Amino acid sequence: MPKIRVLLVDDHAMLRAGLKMLINSQPDMEVVGEASNVTEATAAARRLTPHVVTLDLSIPGETGLNFLQQARDAGVTARVLVVTMHDDPAYFRAALQAGASGYVVKSAADHELLTAIRAVHEGRLFVSMTNNCDKTTQYLSNSASPSQSLSDRERNVLIYLAEGYTNKEIAARMELSIKTVETYRARIAAKLQLRSRPDIVRYAVDMGLLRQEGATTAQEKTTRDGESA
Repeated sequence: MPKIRVLLVDDHAMLRAGLKMLINSQPDMEVVGEASNVTEATAAARRLTPHVVTLDLSIPGETGLNFLQQARDAGVTARVLVVTMHDDPAYFRAALQAGASGYVVKSAADHELLTAIRAVHEGRLFVSMTNNCDKTTQYLSNSASPSQSLSDRERNVLIYLAEGYTNKEIAARMELSIKTVETYRARIAAKLQLRSRPDIVRYAVDMGLLRQEGATTAQEKTTRDGESA
């Protein structure tokens, strides 16, 4: 099988060397190039035609977000996996809106990075971040974008769930049967790997679907109603 061709974009040579050694140790991957700034990265992406670009957002001069825009304008088809020190939902949302296919913090384990490369190469979304409890939160979907993986009704159900509504209340608001809402909820869980109400709330906040104040209200409502996820 052809190997996954990876382009490394980071201004730290030692970090690139470590990533190169890790990736080249895998039987299904190879590093085909390196770049330390946006200009080099855009030229290398066009010349080397990698499958996946690992991108640091904080590179000198123009930011990694600029590369995402320039790469798209230049017709680069490689999928971009952001590998960054920024463990912040705001950066995560900005990266995905700019066209990134994945987001991994640099503190993540090596196996998570390798999993992320394989996932985005297959056209899936992979996100690995740490929350306030220093635990890793991962989202893995079958689509390169959450907005593409959910239908409009599934998206609406997800938002209602994140806001703390029960299946019965959602059914009434959307004029659906409870069974239909349960079906949508199962599809959301399968597509986004969100198995619990807290996971749904965190995801909705991270994706900009729910404000942090709404998340607090949702948690309080869930606790009051006693509904399990």
